[in-house]
Amino acid sequence: MYTNKTVVSVIGLDPVKISAAEIWFRELSEQLGFHGFQSVLCYLNAPPEPIRQFLQAPNVNLEVLKDSYELGYEPTRGFQQLLRRYKPRIVHCHYTGFVSPYPWLSKLYSVGKVFFTDQTSRPEGHVAHAAPLWKRAIVSMINYPLTSVQCVSNYGYECNVASRLLPQNRYTVIYNGVDIARASAGLQMTEAFRRRHSIPDQRAVVVQVSWIIPGKGIHDLLRAASLVLSHNSDVQFVIVGDGPCRSEYQKLAAELRISEHVTWTGVVQDPLSEGVYGAAHVVCQMSRWEEVFGQVIAEAMASRKPVIGTRVGGIPELIEDGETGFLVERGDVRAMAERILHLLNDPARSTKMGNKGREAVETKFDHRKNVSKLLKLYGLSAPDVTAHERERLHGEEPVSASIHS
Repeated sequence: MYTNKTVVSVIGLDPVKISAAEIWFRELSEQLGFHGFQSVLCYLNAPPEPIRQFLQAPNVNLEVLKDSYELGYEPTRGFQQLLRRYKPRIVHCHYTGFVSPYPWLSKLYSVGKVFFTDQTSRPEGHVAHAAPLWKRAIVSMINYPLTSVQCVSNYGYECNVASRLLPQNRYTVIYNGVDIARASAGLQMTEAFRRRHSIPDQRAVVVQVSWIIPGKGIHDLLRAASLVLSHNSDVQFVIVGDGPCRSEYQKLAAELRISEHVTWTGVVQDPLSEGVYGAAHVVCQMSRWEEVFGQVIAEAMASRKPVIGTRVGGIPELIEDGETGFLVERGDVRAMAERILHLLNDPARSTKMGNKGREAVETKFDHRKNVSKLLKLYGLSAPDVTAHERERLHGEEPVSASIHS
């Protein structure tokens, strides 16, 4: 068994911005550093300089493992090279396919523990069910070396257990998390965000942050916006993100004659700290597919904003209906509009909901607490860490932030 104090995280993402994933992996690296562990972060492509600087620390190596979410010769060969180079004690796969060569390769190269995190949202209307026997047999064999599968919500856990692809005791729930301090800092950037996107001073702001695709319910939000604006014209709807359906939805906004009241920001490099949530009076997540978690909702709650989300997937685990925000049925445009108007017309209740949401995040979705739970899963107890020690870790000149491909 490899005994190097090293964790290799295989991350099937292209690091294009400082997202919740980058914040999670930075925290993971910090906490591993306090245990004397090296953290190897393997992305699909080399991170651009701002993200490299955000992630770098004395115990961090950044690597490139192209197409890590696919079955193929190149990612398999690249993964073998990583195992030979680092001889890690732990391998953890994130945003990769559940069926991959990595568990067995890890076992063949004497890795002590192998983990997989399931971040998969399910299709609209998905009902948890047992997989066919043939699939269970194949997947069970392929994933036999897995130590544990981390589910990021109870919804994800229930889907996995129902599938019967692995024994129930191989699954555990650890929620995704939010950097609460970063959320608080972002509230100071409200005016800067409004100026950058030319949002009129008198208009309230309703925000949705998401990939612009049908599964995120942008078309429903636009139709709800039309109803809202028929009652209150001092509202700006801000869509943060990009995607293949952007031009289609811009045409829909024009057909609804609300283009002047819809702002399309494109990708924002660091939504949590750049004032996206600070500028919002209401944050929406009108998803149609079954969101496994609902990161935007958690970030909005950490920013003390009331939220409106659809009753799909894991979203009801985040929103306490009537307390931290409102739940509406998928596609119910009229209910969406009514809830938005209610929150805009009742600032006192909006503030109360926002404060309760922040309390919920501090209890359930604090990224430091949830990363600590992951380290316990690794077999590492949480160390006592001072703020000074955290600053020192990222203040030193990094000794191993090189990038290999």
